[in-house]
Amino acid sequence: MSAGPIAEPGVRLVVGTVRHARLRPTAHALCYGHWFVMLPLRRLRDVPCALLRRNRRGGVAFHDADHGAGGPDCLAWIESLLTAQGIDGVDGEIWLQTSLRVLGHAFKPVSFWYCHRHDGTLRAVIAEVNNTFGERHCYVLDGPTLAFGVEQRASKVFHVSPFCDLRGTYRFRFMRTDLADAVSTGRVLVRIDVDDDAGPLLTTSVGGVSRPLTSAGLRRVLWRMPLAVSGVLLRIHWHALRLWIKRVPWFSKPSPPSVAFTR
Repeated sequence: MSAGPIAEPGVRLVVGTVRHARLRPTAHALCYGHWFVMLPLRRLRDVPCALLRRNRRGGVAFHDADHGAGGPDCLAWIESLLTAQGIDGVDGEIWLQTSLRVLGHAFKPVSFWYCHRHDGTLRAVIAEVNNTFGERHCYVLDGPTLAFGVEQRASKVFHVSPFCDLRGTYRFRFMRTDLADAVSTGRVLVRIDVDDDAGPLLTTSVGGVSRPLTSAGLRRVLWRMPLAVSGVLLRIHWHALRLWIKRVPWFSKPSPPSVAFTR
């Protein structure tokens, strides 16, 4: 995969897989078919997508309130976040990688905000993490080494799983191919690994083939993977039960961080 920017300005549908593996103290792995969208939010502010039902009821829809502070305009929220964090120079597109609601429901373990300069290079990436307790935290990644294909690190401060201690380090790697025109296909891949004091503990990836959003493509993923979005919580609890049966150590839930963002 190349490290360049995406040129296609329209909404993208990405169809692929999510993989997760625990390395210790007992091996445990999962792999499921998955789909998500890439939303160019600044373009959508000027040119709404006719295929994207936004902030309205529908079988498949995007709701701004599912992100950020829960308000009606998630783009305004991310722009204010960047200003508050002193991150300037985001004068290009802001892409949101996320799941849509299906039949009014969606649990989004993590969404990613890709904040670009005018030349298409990355200025910042915000990893927006939700846990099953209704809490949310954002890891703000920026700096001179930020680029597609270059590993980024963040200290783990937000409780996600009762089978993982709060202490640890995230290692992120974002990869995305260039798109030459409006009909091109490409690839999107995010790797998220977790290390603790003993070394690598978890490996996770989510990605797939990216194409322009079409009604036919959306119908196809709903037919092929009807529970890919709505079944996320069910899968989380099913694998939690399996980890409990395997006697993986359990950690009590700590209080959430006092601030909503970790820089």
